[in-house]
Amino acid sequence: MNLLLLGHGKTGTLVEQLARERGHSVQVLTGAENAHASALTPERLHGVDAVIDFTNPQAAIDNIRACIRQRKPMVVGTTGWYEHLAEFEQEVKDRDAAFLYGSNFSVGVNVFFEIVATAAHAMVHGYVPTIVERHHTQKKDAPSGTAVSIQRIVSDVTQVKPEITSVREGETIGTHVLLLDSANDTMMLVHDAKNRRGFADGAVRAAEWLQGRKGFYEFRNIYRAMKS
Repeated sequence: MNLLLLGHGKTGTLVEQLARERGHSVQVLTGAENAHASALTPERLHGVDAVIDFTNPQAAIDNIRACIRQRKPMVVGTTGWYEHLAEFEQEVKDRDAAFLYGSNFSVGVNVFFEIVATAAHAMVHGYVPTIVERHHTQKKDAPSGTAVSIQRIVSDVTQVKPEITSVREGETIGTHVLLLDSANDTMMLVHDAKNRRGFADGAVRAAEWLQGRKGFYEFRNIYRAMKS
């Protein structure tokens, strides 16, 4: 595949490395080269099989609009723009485009989401949920997209929206905790990322999975179908 990578931070750099290891060709556009999606012209996107975005929330919004407009398959790992989800989903349908997003492309986190959905049923028995997330000080959005996904999963099951506490410190890769507290005991579910490799690997495999497909997808609903 010919991939265009938007953003070349810590995760983006790993995406480039792992994509090349899997035999793909990778072009990279940094934020300075692509202000307000100005570089995403038909000429630049010609021959690109998929675009992968790991930028920042505002840049991602511009990039998403440009790629949908040109019907270019896109995988977005950037978070912090989800207030536009319904708008972009409709645009993808109207354009017959291909789009896949995820608050976290780690397979482990997406298994964790399924565990959270099961554990949330404990609230029927009096448990009170709280979410805590910890990330490095450079993270641009708070709460994290992963924490928001956990909150949404719990809310979908129970109609209760748990509070999120965000902590920004040091070089923490990403830790997410769901606490379920009752008068009798406390349950604590934890996912702690050791590195960013899982995020990058999932994003590359998501781009592979998206090839030949049309529609609007969330990673947690398709990760089981991806090739290893």
